[in-house]
Amino acid sequence: MNSNEYIYDWNTAGGPEIPADCKVTLADETLRDGLQNPSVKDPTVEDKLKILHLMEALGIESVDIGLPGAGPRAFADALSLAKELVSAGMKIRPYAAARTHESDIRPIAEISQQAGIAVEAAMFIGSSPIRRLAEDWTVAHLVSLTEKAVDFAVRENLPAMFVTEDTIRTDPETVKRLYGAAIDHGASAIVLCDTVGHATPRGAYNLVQFVVREVVEPSGRDIRVDWHGHCDRGLAVANSIAAVMGGADQIHGAANSLGERVGNTPIELMLVNLLLMGVIYRDLSRLKEYCETVARVTGTAIPPNYPVIGRDAFRTATGVHAAAIIKAYKKHDLMLANSVYSGVPSHLFGMEQVIDIGPMSGRSNVTYWLEKRGLPAADATVDRILAAAKQSARVLTEDEVLALARP
Repeated sequence: MNSNEYIYDWNTAGGPEIPADCKVTLADETLRDGLQNPSVKDPTVEDKLKILHLMEALGIESVDIGLPGAGPRAFADALSLAKELVSAGMKIRPYAAARTHESDIRPIAEISQQAGIAVEAAMFIGSSPIRRLAEDWTVAHLVSLTEKAVDFAVRENLPAMFVTEDTIRTDPETVKRLYGAAIDHGASAIVLCDTVGHATPRGAYNLVQFVVREVVEPSGRDIRVDWHGHCDRGLAVANSIAAVMGGADQIHGAANSLGERVGNTPIELMLVNLLLMGVIYRDLSRLKEYCETVARVTGTAIPPNYPVIGRDAFRTATGVHAAAIIKAYKKHDLMLANSVYSGVPSHLFGMEQVIDIGPMSGRSNVTYWLEKRGLPAADATVDRILAAAKQSARVLTEDEVLALARP
């Protein structure tokens, strides 16, 4: 099926939101910011290594290997991850979080030296006026901490990533002073943060545009601009897309939207959207495995209606919907079948449409269900199953349908 012929796409009626030649990359925060969620269990290092390999399989470009200054276990796990990147010859690039203090940055340098790999130091500091009020900080104090931290990272031969927390609520002059100081002292990447999920898409776009125009371009240096967002208003994916439109080079996210409070930008949905928007081209057939692995080892759950990876994402028991999908399958057109009642073609992510039987089903649901399992779809059998479904308050289970299918 030629989707351009059968689907009028208002999303691109005025041109693509993100140009196809955009080179945006993704940074995975699952193993650091994702683990700060108070309901999350910190996985074993063995499980973290499994997740790392799945990130690599999905083509994710950067990974936060932790905050090694937090303690011995955090250091040991981050070191194991860094060593695995080297021994397995992975392409994904490591970075590690640190406060703007030498005591946090020094462990990153030790890991870099012991593992034999460059580990970017992601040095963060609070910046917004409301945070400065709570902490009794002056902007001059923040600038001093920034300069000292970046200087130390550069002396330790670490790529320097400078992060301001709550950037989206920080006044323009402070934004310019802090990022300008970081760049002047050798930072090669800066991260704009929506730490408390305050941003709207326009706000994300405005902030990135401002920093690119007022800080990065005047510096005359090749500075990577990252966006790090949270989901408190449910806008994290939209904000991240807007940030790319504004000029961000890299987007941070975490699997299943894990992270403090309601979590970070869901990195799996960024992968989905960037693929569907034609910005990236890669095999995402292991996306569900990645998300389910993270959920299992962190002791968290994926809601059944979660986009793309949820149990119900490509599942229907509604007669009208199922009939359309079945008719499309009979045309032997996979793209048609996976698009007629879905805005996300399931086969692009290693999944398929699932047709179940419930109180809203029709005969086509039952016939298809039986035929797909190689079972005879005699009229009497279909009638019996459909009658039971109409009396049920929910979708019938596999075992219940099989029992009804028996003569």
